[in-house]
Amino acid sequence: MAKLGICRDFIHNSSRTICRSNNGLFSHRLKTTSAPAAASKMAFGVGNGSNGTTVLEGKVTVGDSERATPAEDGTMSSGLDLAFCDSREAYKSKTTIEVARALLVFKLCQFDSLVTYNREIMKFSRKILGKRLFELAMRSTFYGHFVAGQDQQSLKPTIDRLSQFGVGAILDYSVEEDITHNEAVEAEMDSCVSHASDESQEKHLKQFQANREFADRRTDVASARTYFYEDEEKCDDNLKTLLDCVDVASATSKDGFAAVKFTALGRPQMLLNLSEVLVRTRQVFIQMAGRADSLMDLKLTKEQFQSELETLGLTSRDDTGEWFTWMDFDKDGRIDLLDWDRLMEPDIKLTKIFKVPRIERGHLEPLQLILTEEEELQMKRMLARINTLAKRARDKGVRLMIDAEQTYFQPAINRLTVELMRKFNKERPIIFNTYQCYLKQTFNNLKVDMELANREEFHFGAKLVRGAYMDQERKRAKEVGYDDPINDNYEATGAMYHQCLDYMLHTIHTRGKVNTMVATHNEGTIRFAVERMQELNIKPGDRLVYFGQLLGMCDQVSFPLGQSNYAVYKYLPYGPVEDVLPYLSRRALENRGMLKGVKKERQLLWMELKNRIQQGKMFHKPTVV
Repeated sequence: MAKLGICRDFIHNSSRTICRSNNGLFSHRLKTTSAPAAASKMAFGVGNGSNGTTVLEGKVTVGDSERATPAEDGTMSSGLDLAFCDSREAYKSKTTIEVARALLVFKLCQFDSLVTYNREIMKFSRKILGKRLFELAMRSTFYGHFVAGQDQQSLKPTIDRLSQFGVGAILDYSVEEDITHNEAVEAEMDSCVSHASDESQEKHLKQFQANREFADRRTDVASARTYFYEDEEKCDDNLKTLLDCVDVASATSKDGFAAVKFTALGRPQMLLNLSEVLVRTRQVFIQMAGRADSLMDLKLTKEQFQSELETLGLTSRDDTGEWFTWMDFDKDGRIDLLDWDRLMEPDIKLTKIFKVPRIERGHLEPLQLILTEEEELQMKRMLARINTLAKRARDKGVRLMIDAEQTYFQPAINRLTVELMRKFNKERPIIFNTYQCYLKQTFNNLKVDMELANREEFHFGAKLVRGAYMDQERKRAKEVGYDDPINDNYEATGAMYHQCLDYMLHTIHTRGKVNTMVATHNEGTIRFAVERMQELNIKPGDRLVYFGQLLGMCDQVSFPLGQSNYAVYKYLPYGPVEDVLPYLSRRALENRGMLKGVKKERQLLWMELKNRIQQGKMFHKPTVV
């Protein structure tokens, strides 16, 4: 996932938080990266609580257990422990067997050899045990912990139980094609390069050239599902699967989401080429308008526009008046970036879209000289599939979460998603875009898209993630030879995330019509979001800010938030046992990479298990108290 783009949401070291229980204590360091507008605070008072209880380091001792209480500085609200150290609140939705299973799974993820060769081990086990015993073993371990079920019938109990504890569902059909590296490379190269006889890779920007070395998009990516184009029939099958996912979300939840990747719905060549057109066009606009700190500040007057076009030889002075009127949609006498981007409307013939002005040559030069007739049809079918899926989501009352992908696809994905928002988000937020905060341009892109939504008065929906493709993207940029699009370090990414989040929260406070999902396992970021909501008087019950985590992970955050009336969602992968093995393989790899965060979860799980044993609650039944 990006799923939720949380493969790199480690809990890094900064401020110390002590989590205590009668059975001992453990210490874990939590990172809080401050945004310019406000800093995350962690302060705990010492004194007497109400009803004769005792407050010690932010915990209330009541009998044999401890519960969270608000500190005087506001770091806690409504009993919510922002240290996320309350094992009882975290796991009261689980049976004791489920707690023990979670402990086992996280423990197994510690063994490097087991994780490294997990796919081979699973295949060998399937061969030795046979289908029935293998599935039983998987349901008792990894599948049972990370996957919500096989189909609609088996999903319903999981969704119902989550709902009882204030947690919603984002459904994700996680069946993946288990193809070899060579098959992936050939599929990618064949589907990203035009078969037209005049096509030449050299005329494309390096970033948007199909590259054999990086054609297997699964390499160095543990937390995101990958689709490879096979043929149009396969894309139709993927559409049917996603439509079924929307139907399941509608049937099992009143306020659910469904996740989708655009690469599942068509030939990726369209995303690659359209992304280059958008990037090149933006570069031309910036060169014509002059540089500014924000893309939204770049504007051209009619006189500047005429002069620049004449200098470039793109059109005659007599024609520029018509060009200006066409692009000046809001009739303010200036052309800004949003107007310029609207030249790329998807209803224009595709062979016309794939032309960009190359300033160094001073005239319009096609990015792609020709598309074959079949490629033109394939690209139009992709748009049609996306539109069909969005219509189904709207009709079924399900929100559609569009996942982010690689940077050479993302400009097109972003553009198409905003077009879907313009069409389907007029009355309420149906379409949500994903913004990867490890990218240097994320904040600028977010501001541009939000300004468009404000202008045209449609609801803006966004999921914020740190990102899933950092290692792969950085290697590709270095080897292929273009500017690294990734922030310099983890701290810069954290700062970008908080900047984007703070901007969205402030916009929610001032003008509304904005919904955001804080998709992260990073406790510092979640504390920051909760505290800014309090400062801006955004109430949990407003359902404008959502929090999202993966099923089977970060329960110490999800369930206390849900019980405190915050809008919280779990990403629920589902599908037959054998068909989700690639997904389970990635979860194992991701958990190894998130060792610091998982260590805290293991300690909380062990604390809860010991408490139940000592208190005679081995047969605990998940109930809301």
